[in-house]
Amino acid sequence: MERVVQRLSAIRADWAWPASAVIVVGTVLLFAISAIVEPQSTSKGAIDGMLPFAAVLAIAAVGQTLVIQQGGIDLSVPGMISLTVVIMTHHPAGDSSKLFEALLLAYGCAIVAGLIAGTIVSRIGITAIVTTLGMNALEYGVNLQVSNGTTATTTSTLQEFVSGSVLGIKTPVAVAIGITLIVALIIKRTVIGRRFEAVGASPRAARAAGLEITRYQIGAYVGANLLYCSAGVLLAGIVQSPSAFQGDTYLLPTVAAVVLGGTSLLGGRGSVIATAVGALFISQLDQFVLTSGVKSAVQYLVQAGALAIGIAIYSVPWGRLKERLRSDGREGGSRPATSTAPT
Repeated sequence: MERVVQRLSAIRADWAWPASAVIVVGTVLLFAISAIVEPQSTSKGAIDGMLPFAAVLAIAAVGQTLVIQQGGIDLSVPGMISLTVVIMTHHPAGDSSKLFEALLLAYGCAIVAGLIAGTIVSRIGITAIVTTLGMNALEYGVNLQVSNGTTATTTSTLQEFVSGSVLGIKTPVAVAIGITLIVALIIKRTVIGRRFEAVGASPRAARAAGLEITRYQIGAYVGANLLYCSAGVLLAGIVQSPSAFQGDTYLLPTVAAVVLGGTSLLGGRGSVIATAVGALFISQLDQFVLTSGVKSAVQYLVQAGALAIGIAIYSVPWGRLKERLRSDGREGGSRPATSTAPT
């Protein structure tokens, strides 16, 4: 056991680079291994088909990063994405002239959902898991009220927009890159962003410094839901006839991407750029698994395994555990032997 802990501690020490560098190296290695073991998973057609969905996951994962940086976790990702997809398809009902109304309605729902969730967590004090789980159920309730659980066809305007390109880059990918860079600049290069990270790292210290922590916590949920909504808009254009539950597969991957990007589940500092690269890693890993011919159910096991590895490398205090094992070993070796001879 001690040898295992020492090895994991050594790996963590070797990977004590910026989180973005770690996940970039891991993603490059994954693509290299995929090209050797399963060449079909890195063919042009496979990459072109994977990147739009990777972009959707990256945007949603960036939103999840904001919540996790505030010490929470958002379980309403599937509900918000699915609700957005339903609004973007059922409200226009194929009429492109109603697409702008659908956008306003979708983003309005995202703002309201973020305000409700953020207020409940920060002011009432209910935990993020309970709050966002309830919000997810509420969003699915509205979803079913609007859609009756049926599918609808995407408008031609939205489909043409999503299938287009910007400077030779597919539109969903370009949008994901732009959103990620904007959020990264706000968090890392502005006063508001630095205060946002300070509140997530230590709410008590931030309050003592005179910061209004509830403002930043509510802002995290509003910003996250706006990003989930953006991901849903793109997803509604990528899938021609999306289901009313199109967002169901996005909860675990968003958390896995955040963890693989090096953001602590306890809150504080994080990197949305590393999270976006983590989303690309997860997407390619899924494609590699599916191309290998295994059952689709294995995909969830692989995602869970990636999440566990990320938590093990970044979050578990292997140094402390190693010292504890050493201390227990010394204490066990120094204990005097008990005599069993009769007195």
